[in-house]
Amino acid sequence: METLIAKSSMDRRMAEILTPVIEDMGFEIVRIRVMGGNTKTLQIMAERPDGGIEVDECARISTAVSATLDVEDPLDDAYTLEVSSPGIDRPLTRLKDFETWEGYEARIETTEMIDGRRRFKGILAGIEGDEVLINISEDGAGGEPVTIGLHFDWLSDAKLILTDELISEMLRQRKAAGIIDETKFDTIEEEPEQAED
Repeated sequence: METLIAKSSMDRRMAEILTPVIEDMGFEIVRIRVMGGNTKTLQIMAERPDGGIEVDECARISTAVSATLDVEDPLDDAYTLEVSSPGIDRPLTRLKDFETWEGYEARIETTEMIDGRRRFKGILAGIEGDEVLINISEDGAGGEPVTIGLHFDWLSDAKLILTDELISEMLRQRKAAGIIDETKFDTIEEEPEQAED
């Protein structure tokens, strides 16, 4: 079940070491990747269980991760650490993500061919057991969407597609959580008026 969170054996090793540290801080790992290059990059996407994460929380995770890796030292060479939020067009890595984002457009890839294809694009329709449901428009079906079920274990990649609806929902969530402080916008609007007087 962790293959979408951590793909390679090194990703899984890092997840093994870092998941307890990050969960003890009250966060969940969405994805962890060790990426190559001259200097390796360890990329960690995390969020609170109810969704969302702030810059200062990413900084706290980064400090804790650095301290843990100084002791464990699984990466032999120098590396760059990146801790971030999953972003708006986020990867979907846990079964619960497909339930949370039901009704939004997503792109899903499978490890094996299913009905002659590995890529599916459509509207998430929740989950049923360990299957991810997605409404896809079948060619020749009169444009009527068809709901298909894909076993979670079959998925190799999945992410939300950036749409106006998704952006609106993210803004609504941030406003509801009190992250967007509208009084700050009011102050900015009032300043030019005062300057004219």
